[in-house]
Amino acid sequence: MGDGVTRRMAGTLRTIIVLLLSAVTAGSTAGRPQAPPAFDHGYRAYAALLRAHVRGARVDYRALAAGRPALDAVAAGFDAAAADVERWSRNEQIAFWINAYNVFTLRAIVDHYPIRGRWFSLAPRNSIRQIDGVWTTLTWRAAGRTVTLDDIEHRILRPVFRDPRVHFALNCASVSCPPLAAEPYRAATLDADLDAAARRHLAGPLGLVVDSRTLRVSSIFKWYGEDFVERFADAGPAVGSPVDRAILGVVRTYGPAAAAALAASGRARVRFLDYDWSLNDVARDGRR
Repeated sequence: MGDGVTRRMAGTLRTIIVLLLSAVTAGSTAGRPQAPPAFDHGYRAYAALLRAHVRGARVDYRALAAGRPALDAVAAGFDAAAADVERWSRNEQIAFWINAYNVFTLRAIVDHYPIRGRWFSLAPRNSIRQIDGVWTTLTWRAAGRTVTLDDIEHRILRPVFRDPRVHFALNCASVSCPPLAAEPYRAATLDADLDAAARRHLAGPLGLVVDSRTLRVSSIFKWYGEDFVERFADAGPAVGSPVDRAILGVVRTYGPAAAAALAASGRARVRFLDYDWSLNDVARDGRR
């Protein structure tokens, strides 16, 4: 045979060997479970969802409900992390659970939207409180387990991570709740983002009002004031109870200039604002 024929036969043989090796490799892995894709700590799909539906301090729930497959896909993504979550950094875990809480709250609203409570309801008729068991009974899948919203807030975020600023990041779909951030919380910027959430809430009349020498603050501080003591009591003036000192410390740290100065003076009284549980829906034709 000539050299050309010999080279062609050698090339053909090499091709056959490569194909056989590929087939063997494919066969050896065919029955093995494939590793799940890496979790997206950038939360790109969730970020797109927020950008499309958050309007200042409100949410366009009608549009969110109309395009709910995107919301369903984002919610399902929180279960894909499975047990890996506990091996993540502290900031990655906090960001994950804050985002999960807020996404599942959006799902709860959309699942019952539009909310029209019973005529004898005590809460606003369009309130999240009209959804039976919304915090305690409705369950969601995250990190390979079944959780409620209360599980995330009161059994994971508050006791495990002990950062009271999460109270400014969790959104309960109500007018008086700290606004839903227009971007996901991410590990790389978590500390700055939580600080920004605190400032954002205390910058508006639903979070803080200066009334002469009285600081009227969100009822969040009435319900969870103890959570702030460890981190903020020393930032407040040395007067009053530990909770009062912590509240003044928060206002001094994150409040607008006039409120911060009053909080630092040692002469401020602390009172609590009424909480508006109306749904934080966008206004439509003069109605929420």
